[in-house]
Amino acid sequence: MARVFLGIGSNIERERYIIAGLDAIGRLFGDFRHSSVYDGAAIGFDGQPFLNLVVAIETDLSVAGLAQQLRAIELEHGRAANATRFSARQLDIDILTYDDLVGDIDGVQLPRDEVLENAFVLQPLAEMAPNVCHPVNGKTYAELWGEFDRGSQQLKCIDFEWQGRVFRPE
Repeated sequence: MARVFLGIGSNIERERYIIAGLDAIGRLFGDFRHSSVYDGAAIGFDGQPFLNLVVAIETDLSVAGLAQQLRAIELEHGRAANATRFSARQLDIDILTYDDLVGDIDGVQLPRDEVLENAFVLQPLAEMAPNVCHPVNGKTYAELWGEFDRGSQQLKCIDFEWQGRVFRPE
């Protein structure tokens, strides 16, 4: 089984679609671990703020199979098939890492560049997997978060409830 970190985000009917994404991931993969939920500005375009979190799943699916399943979830929940990268969206689910794979695997760049570039990915990763190492540079997510310019991207951790679980830092 591969250990995979997924980034989940929404800036259209945010709570509704984050819940829908979590429901779909739960149906496909069973129990999973999750970070807190963070509220932050859109990055790369002028748009409404996003809610973001990271989840950890285990899967037997290949990278291509997983990407296909996640794309189907996005489309099922209103994402336009031709949506551009920097645009508003109901639901966005990205493969951040897949075990320690590096490079273009089945059309998916691993690890995803956003891991090192965006607080909305790195902070939740550092929260839930502080001692896990980035597959390229070998630093832990806690180390990377400690080095990150936190003034460049502001995030607010929010209380979020899903299926009786309250997502907040432990």
